[in-house]
Amino acid sequence: MKKTLVILCSYHHHNTEKIAKVIAKVLDAPIQLPNEVNTEEIQEYGLIGFGSGIYHGQHHESLLSLAERLPQVSSGNVFLFSTAGVTGNAKIARDHSPLRTRLQSKGYTIVGEFGCKGFNTNSFLKYVGGMNKGRPNDQDLRQAEEFASGLKKKYMS
Repeated sequence: MKKTLVILCSYHHHNTEKIAKVIAKVLDAPIQLPNEVNTEEIQEYGLIGFGSGIYHGQHHESLLSLAERLPQVSSGNVFLFSTAGVTGNAKIARDHSPLRTRLQSKGYTIVGEFGCKGFNTNSFLKYVGGMNKGRPNDQDLRQAEEFASGLKKKYMS
């Protein structure tokens, strides 16, 4: 079985960490912070996940910076995941675009993307109690588990 790694940046409400833990459990993968990743050893992994909350329409800067530092590869499978105040297929695709573009420019193939709502108290929202309280919820976590199970069947056998 191929080794898998989940790279995560989650700090406000740890929304994305909840999703990462579910994905990592299904894929039997360790979770590392972007600054813990050894870019020289990254090619040891057959599948790599990159996830964070969405900040100003993109993944956290630490993931974008890591993607810039990765060595060029001839092949490599990666997946993206996120939590955000506002979601939907088109919104998730737009939010993931900066990270997706960086990884593809390094030779990686994006094999899946997952996004769901997360509790958000940024900006003025902190004054009104935030939005998406209780998210990600049990349904979001089940969907993340199904997403990871699909990846496992397709890319880890």
